[in-house]
Amino acid sequence: MEEDRSESDWGGLAPDILMNIISRLTVQELWTGPMFVRKSWLTVCRDSYLWSIFDLEPWFESYPQSAHLWSPDFERKVDLMLRSVVDWSDGGLTEIRVRHCSDYALSYATDRCPNLQVLAIRSSPNVTDASMTKIAFRCRSLKEIDISYCHEISHDTLVMIGRNCPNLRILKRNLMDWSDSSRRSGFVPTEYVDACPQDGDTEADAIGKHMINLERLEIQFSRLSVKGLASICEGCPKLEYLDLSGCVHLSSRDIANNVSRIKRLKEVKKPDVYVPRSGDVAQTESSLV
Repeated sequence: MEEDRSESDWGGLAPDILMNIISRLTVQELWTGPMFVRKSWLTVCRDSYLWSIFDLEPWFESYPQSAHLWSPDFERKVDLMLRSVVDWSDGGLTEIRVRHCSDYALSYATDRCPNLQVLAIRSSPNVTDASMTKIAFRCRSLKEIDISYCHEISHDTLVMIGRNCPNLRILKRNLMDWSDSSRRSGFVPTEYVDACPQDGDTEADAIGKHMINLERLEIQFSRLSVKGLASICEGCPKLEYLDLSGCVHLSSRDIANNVSRIKRLKEVKKPDVYVPRSGDVAQTESSLV
């Protein structure tokens, strides 16, 4: 009887008290716990107050890399979660941080959440320029975008986002380490790795021409050359952080000569290896000093 009374006490909590308790839980805790306790709890869990932010990144960071994450079945589950949260937010969603979603779910979010400010969708093989162009036109308040490892997104998206989202401050366009297949062997589909964008200078040119207010830029393992770096340094005078890790076609000298024109720059991450475009012989940066 003591157990029954305890359950009754929890079930009879005033909505504002229950909301206060539930609002302290993570997305993972919400999705796997209180939603399934009783109907009244599920109703509270769907309150739009709780869903201005949808952040699954902590779960992905703690979950080991697996081929399962790249399967169509897993993508459908992520899409379903995102669509549900969009509905519960009642149009108030301002931040989305997920992985392995698709154009289908993103278009659904775009139609209903025009005040989106943060969009992080790294490792989403079925997100294309189609949905990203739609986002550029409808979500003009965007401040941060992470499209790392999204190989079906091209420089066209960077142009459209830059033209239509003047508040953009953070862009993450990191690519996979194409020089070390062992790091992704067994879980990332080979055909997806092979589709990694090659047009580093074209993307850099789009960034330099259309994203003048950027403060933080990450383009790890981009295949841009010194020409592309020059475009970024000329067009993004407000940069404070620049990550060029893995950009092996840039020497320390190339980087130093170009970033010196960015007066606000506080930190730049350089590649450890330099591979001249005219040859395949890699040199460590220490050997070039």
